[in-house]
Amino acid sequence: MAVAKRPPSVEEEEPPADFVCPITTEVMSDPVMAADGQSYERMAIERWLATKSTSPLTGEELEFTRLFPNHTLRRVIRQWQETARS
Repeated sequence: MAVAKRPPSVEEEEPPADFVCPITTEVMSDPVMAADGQSYERMAIERWLATKSTSPLTGEELEFTRLFPNHTLRRVIRQWQETARS
């Protein structure tokens, strides 16, 4: 007799790459977009920019260091987390 497999939990399921901060390698909870067009976890990129003015991914100088909330990505991550938990 086949045993029904339960769906993986958020902790077990591999998150989509776009949900993961390239600095922390963790799923973002407060994603912001930097001048390089990449999204990062807010606290991680703020720490980075406190001592550098370059992209963590490319090493190139950022045109500006202002960060913009990525509301769409935050919403999609939360939806994914809710779906994975149910």
